[in-house]
Amino acid sequence: MIARLIEGSARNPILVILLVLLLGAWGLWAGFRVPLDAVPDLSDVQVTIYTEWQGRSPTLMEDQVTYPIVTSLLAGPKVKRVRGVSEYGVSYVYVIFEDRTDLYWARSRVLEYMQKLSGRLPAGVAPTLGPDATGVGWVYQYALVDESGAHDLAQLRSLQDWYLRYQLESVPGVAEVSAVGGFMKQYQIEVDPNTLAAYRLPIKTIIEAVRNSNAEVSGRVLEMAGTEYIIRGRGYLRSIEDIELIPVGTDGRGTPILIRDIAHVQIGPDQRRGIAELDGKGQVVGGIVIMRAGENALAVIERIKAKLAEITPALPKGVQIVPTYDRSDLIHRAIAVLREKLVEESIIVSLVAVVFLFHLRSALVAILILPVAVLLAFIPMVYLNITSSIMSLGGIAIAIGAMVDAAIVMVENAHKRLEQAPKGDRIETIIAAAKEVGRPLFFSLLVIAVSFLPIFALEAQEGRLFTPLAYTKTFAMLFATALSVTLAPVLMVLLIRGRIRAEAKNPLNWLLIALYRPIIAGALRVRWLTLGLAVVVVGFTAPIYSRLGAEFMPPLNEGTILYMPTTVPGLSIPESAKVLQIQDQLLTTFPEVERVFGKMGKAPTATDPAFVGMAEITITLKPEEQWRPGMTWDRLLDEMDAKLRIPGFPNIWWMPIQTRTEMITTGVRSPVGIKVLGPDLKTIEKIGLEIEQVLATVPGTKSAFAERLNEGYYLDLTVNRREAARYGLTVGDVQAVITSAIGGETVTTTVEGRERYSVNVRYKRELRDDPDRLKRVLIPTPSGAQIPLGQIADLVITQANSDLHRLRRCGSRWARIYGHAPREQERLLVHGCRADSIRRLLRPVPCGAHSSADCLCAAGDPRRCLVFLHESRSVPRRTGLIQPSFRFPSVRS
Repeated sequence: MIARLIEGSARNPILVILLVLLLGAWGLWAGFRVPLDAVPDLSDVQVTIYTEWQGRSPTLMEDQVTYPIVTSLLAGPKVKRVRGVSEYGVSYVYVIFEDRTDLYWARSRVLEYMQKLSGRLPAGVAPTLGPDATGVGWVYQYALVDESGAHDLAQLRSLQDWYLRYQLESVPGVAEVSAVGGFMKQYQIEVDPNTLAAYRLPIKTIIEAVRNSNAEVSGRVLEMAGTEYIIRGRGYLRSIEDIELIPVGTDGRGTPILIRDIAHVQIGPDQRRGIAELDGKGQVVGGIVIMRAGENALAVIERIKAKLAEITPALPKGVQIVPTYDRSDLIHRAIAVLREKLVEESIIVSLVAVVFLFHLRSALVAILILPVAVLLAFIPMVYLNITSSIMSLGGIAIAIGAMVDAAIVMVENAHKRLEQAPKGDRIETIIAAAKEVGRPLFFSLLVIAVSFLPIFALEAQEGRLFTPLAYTKTFAMLFATALSVTLAPVLMVLLIRGRIRAEAKNPLNWLLIALYRPIIAGALRVRWLTLGLAVVVVGFTAPIYSRLGAEFMPPLNEGTILYMPTTVPGLSIPESAKVLQIQDQLLTTFPEVERVFGKMGKAPTATDPAFVGMAEITITLKPEEQWRPGMTWDRLLDEMDAKLRIPGFPNIWWMPIQTRTEMITTGVRSPVGIKVLGPDLKTIEKIGLEIEQVLATVPGTKSAFAERLNEGYYLDLTVNRREAARYGLTVGDVQAVITSAIGGETVTTTVEGRERYSVNVRYKRELRDDPDRLKRVLIPTPSGAQIPLGQIADLVITQANSDLHRLRRCGSRWARIYGHAPREQERLLVHGCRADSIRRLLRPVPCGAHSSADCLCAAGDPRRCLVFLHESRSVPRRTGLIQPSFRFPSVRS
């Protein structure tokens, strides 16, 4: 069959060339359609459930929101892991599905199972699904600045939330646009409790009056003079004056009591949980553009830039959009490097073919097949949605050397047959020579093509990383195999003509043969000595092999650094702003730094599970040719780390893409992390702090930080049920006042064109900003009397959980210990995690519970080191090794 295919192709050159040109055009079209990104997306198939319940503590979020959601998803189909995080006012639940699960199928299953939550969540709490994005979705960030001072942070935030956001979300491929920093405008009604007591009005009456005064209705239509008029009842609140004129009751003489009589109405900022800062110059408003999963990152970024260029002329005077993170530069650099290497490889292969064949036109047979096979490899990439990245293009680079083997061997055999039969028919001789070696060459190339098939058996991150390489390498080899028995014979017939020199007349061939023959003859004469020397050489390599480092994947130098210092819980927003500005100012002093964009706290998106004490500072560097002489990447990081040693802020230096991928997959935000699991948070924190102290002594460790689970600061108001009952008050009555009067309740939302702003009711600040004043907050009783809160409740300052994490594993809670070391010393840190000093910490567990722990590292991946602690009798001991909550390839204990 192969022989007939070779002969048929050689005798029908026009048909074969037309078919190749058609396929080549198809491949060229596919090459422009293949998605482009720097690295493959290593994220799991994940659905995030995001729930906001403003002002609620982490323990309240855990008990009433996170726990019910996690338990409702335990029996979900193809669910591999469920991880819950409870923070102040926010709950995140991460549902990880099995590999190759369709993302949108997974999202629909999560929606089905969330129907079980009906009636189990507090009133007004509505969980939502996060955007259909992955860990690599943060492709573009920008800052809104106005150096003229004409617009304040509140106006810039309104511009971002109600104008820019919707413009950018309309861009194809964008899943979500989130904002961070600035002030969210809010109408604030600050009630005077003494005036309320004088009028005998409870605060809930004020809340209901405001709600009932912000609505519009319709009365169908009215026909007048043959024209139809739509009837509208206009009643939206549009100004402070509208709110001040809301009646809340009457006094004893029938005079209406208005909001302005009992409260002060003003425009102020809503509570902030995140701030943004640019170049150490002060706070700004930041925007984060999140790409939809599976989209072409480069194309999405180009569309975002085009939309921003279109929007810019319409911005208010003085307002500028400053890019703070742009992945397109990384994509361009990564693809350019690979394109350069592919061209270099092709040139080298072509030169080798010319030198060894010693016949330019014959060498063109191999040279022309190479680009055609590469182009054809892009066709299946488009339809399999394989992104063009450093891994997929690397597969083509690996295949280039072998792709021309068959063509070179067929040409050499044709040369030999023409040399032996110079008087014969040239075409017939070439066809016969091709048929002679065509079948073995075809199958030898097939063997090379299928050699990467075992890679397709890899799962999880290793599968997502190496499968694109295996696909493209296999595609390129398969097309090269097909071209070797179709296009190669045609090109041989067309190009192999003229004088063909004998093999021995090629000077290079003559020299290599002269060297090769005596060496092979000598080796065969002393074959046992040759085998013995080979064994000895292999033995010498064993100790060298044992000292080699191991990596799951060498880190990609993105040209951007993500600096992530983290402090203990309890840091206030004003203090966070001061520290963030100092850190940014220090970073801008380095000549290699082009821009510094700092973020402290979280953006209101399900893709950003940060807290107020966690900073994410994106450092954009200048091109390396503009760096100081002799400056290297590692030396720059060392200098930055030494300069930013701020007490209470352990340093972590990483890359943006890698950080977000690791955080979403593992929940750990440092190169080396440790997880301690168990049911008792105090025991977990105690062990974590002891591990932190041990890791700090490991050589090469720059920072080690254990999460403080029980260092959140609380002011507990515990209702004395006996005293409350004396006044006819239930716990709910008292807590309603705590929620609305002290915490403040968002009672309605204004509608001002496309803009929407909340209306908040609470007591005046000076009556609720001190524990002693809180005791004097008045509680209305059923009899109409007002009694102080301190009379029926105890106020105690305590320390408790700052944030809570839960895994789907016997309901275990867990804490994390972050370790950071220079790249070349990370293995020392990993060995430190395995040290007996840490293992001893995990054995003496109180309450008679046993523990089992080990340090697990993926083979070749010292960047992931996890310690698991189980303090439950229900957890089986498996030869001293507890299986991790997610698997790595070939785990070594």
